[in-house]
Amino acid sequence: MAARLMNAQAQVCKLGKHVVDPMSRQFHASCYTASKVALSKFDSDVYMPYDKLNKRLDVVRSRLNRPLTLSEKVLYSHLDDPANQDIVRGTSYLRLRPDRVAMQDATAQMALLQFISSGLKKVAVPSTVHCDHLIEAQIGGPKDLARAKDLNREVYDFLASTCAKYGLGFWKPGSGIIHQIILENYAFPGLLMIGTDSHTPNGGGLGGLCIGVGGADAVDVMADIPWELKCPKVIGVNLTGKISGWTSPKDVILKVADILTVKGGTGAIIEYHGKGVDSISCTGMATICNMGAEIGATTSLFPFNQRMADYLKSTGRGGIASEAQKFQSKILSPDKNCEYDELIEINLDTLEPHVNGPFTPDLGHPISKLGENSKKNGYPLDIKVGLIGSCTNSSYEDMGRCASIAKDAMSHGIKSKIPFNVTPGSEQIRATIERDGISEVFDKFGGTVLANACGPCIGQWDRKDVKKGDKNTIVTSYNRNFTGRNDANPATHCFVTSPEMVTALSIAGRLDFNPLTDELTGSDGKKFKLKAPFGDELPARGFDPGQDTYTAPPASGDNVKVAVDPKSQRLQLLEPFDKWSGKDLTDMTVLIKVKGKCTTDHISAAGPWLKYRGHLDNISNNMFIGATNYENNEMNKIKNQRTGNWGNVPEVARDYKANNIKWVAVGDENYGEGSSREHAALEPRHLGGRAIIVKSFARIHETNLKKQGLLPLTFANAADYDKIQPTSKISLVNLNSLAPGKPVDCEIKNGDKVEKIKLNHTLNDLQIGWFKAGSALNRMKELAK
Repeated sequence: MAARLMNAQAQVCKLGKHVVDPMSRQFHASCYTASKVALSKFDSDVYMPYDKLNKRLDVVRSRLNRPLTLSEKVLYSHLDDPANQDIVRGTSYLRLRPDRVAMQDATAQMALLQFISSGLKKVAVPSTVHCDHLIEAQIGGPKDLARAKDLNREVYDFLASTCAKYGLGFWKPGSGIIHQIILENYAFPGLLMIGTDSHTPNGGGLGGLCIGVGGADAVDVMADIPWELKCPKVIGVNLTGKISGWTSPKDVILKVADILTVKGGTGAIIEYHGKGVDSISCTGMATICNMGAEIGATTSLFPFNQRMADYLKSTGRGGIASEAQKFQSKILSPDKNCEYDELIEINLDTLEPHVNGPFTPDLGHPISKLGENSKKNGYPLDIKVGLIGSCTNSSYEDMGRCASIAKDAMSHGIKSKIPFNVTPGSEQIRATIERDGISEVFDKFGGTVLANACGPCIGQWDRKDVKKGDKNTIVTSYNRNFTGRNDANPATHCFVTSPEMVTALSIAGRLDFNPLTDELTGSDGKKFKLKAPFGDELPARGFDPGQDTYTAPPASGDNVKVAVDPKSQRLQLLEPFDKWSGKDLTDMTVLIKVKGKCTTDHISAAGPWLKYRGHLDNISNNMFIGATNYENNEMNKIKNQRTGNWGNVPEVARDYKANNIKWVAVGDENYGEGSSREHAALEPRHLGGRAIIVKSFARIHETNLKKQGLLPLTFANAADYDKIQPTSKISLVNLNSLAPGKPVDCEIKNGDKVEKIKLNHTLNDLQIGWFKAGSALNRMKELAK
């Protein structure tokens, strides 16, 4: 082995020009030998991996012979073969060994159905399922939870029994949002985790690389197959100054989103560093990392510091904090003079509170400009609903700071002018804010505490106060605000901001209110200004865990039965996709040419469709219903090229499939941004799609398409998008010579005219094998035989 390591060829990373000397506080490290500290209280027989990670990292260090960023340390210390892995940022495909897998209930259904299809008996790494997506906000927490348990009993029973059979931990409905549960129980500095939700990067607030993926990637890791990731570039964000007053951690990521846009982080990890880091709480860092998904980043993270150690201790993980301190300089902080591919500087002393939107999370408005910009752009000034919480901003600190604003207003005899909804992130947060009187403050303020679940953030909101199509404004502390995202109303103007700013704007009821400068009128007629918010970072009396909502798997699942009723409308066992015939894909029909933004919400809507996430055929009835058709600027209305009739997209796709007509979809820039939902790839494959041709892809969606045997292709010349018409016939030729880095030959037939163009792809040899086998799961079965 020693000879093998000595002979390994050193690889040099291609880097940018920026050199940074991180100045974050460091603990003294006296030794680097890890003791037997459990990974979590639920994984008592799995121990912290620092010693193993350090040894792997030493191998990589000897090869690269240069300072490493924190992102590189965590990532490369999880390499399957550190001695021989090619490492070129932005180019190489890394084969990695994540520490754990997490899945939320909406995506877990399909992931577990795929795992069942693999024929394996037990998951190979610690894995959990979290029931948070299927609870609709209607009345209030307890009643909404009871209704969800009744409506989703079949799905919850399936998930619980599958977890028991295959060795996964199961978090019941009401336990909380997956990302908050991970932060409270499983995340740790130096962790590499994948999760079937795009906001998995939340765990970066505890110094872990937590990456959102599709269900097929989760199956790979649970099956003990190395997980593949294109080696990310690293964007550094140097924080100087100190957060204070009305400025909050949320404003950091709102500003970064304004700078980088929704695609600026694609293919990169966002790494925060600098003296300003220590002014941000652990949960505040999690907020920043969580919303990094909105700029397309692979993930985001912070270096280990005392704020993280304090949070670990407060959540009963002091042993992990002590172990992390030993490895702080070796693994959990960036090296001095490490290089970033891009560098952003943000001075927290001068950072103004931001409100971003509507319809996209990267349209930033400093609070001092929000009123002016809203009037100029015709945004409805009257706010209809204020909503705080969700996985992005539901910490104890967030709730406490909002309560301080509410109490200040009530001391002057006023409260929220509009409905004010509060979503606790977990049962632990709910129980603790109830014990400490924060929930009572919200109740007196006019608020409604919803269930510990995603709720309105993902469209699980039975909204009654406006009709669909009515133009209106809402403000939230959520992370995403695409058209129709929260309430299925395309006319709702949703703005995302900090929970503190949501609370202040809810008191005023208008977008043109600036709490830093503007006055309110108390019930006594006197003018007053709201005081800057304040709140404890962690509860002085410790956290109240609330009800026990976790179910551990039995020692053996051999006697556990998992049954799926063939007549079920919620669950459906998967049938393998067909293999590639070995022939060119010729004269394919254009199902839809999409105009403008096309997120995974546009491709596979959430909200009421969430109930079909475990039934591929049923949920395919929402395919592309939110995408705008280039031909007529309408949604869910396309021409059937076979019959000449107009119909909805799924209906036309089913007709093509029934008549053996292969089809392609054509899209614009950053196609597939947003949620990690692999249904946006499964549905086109299920209904007969063969390729998706666009100007550019979002990372997770591109991978999901590859996993399901679809060809994700990009125009070598973006202007070629204009050459494809709804009536075009598309041929992909010379596919027998499909190879990494080699463009695909495409012929566009418009009547008697044929134009030849080049299409690029990022498929490597392994992924080409998925295409030929029909899917990654098919290829896994082939290799098992």
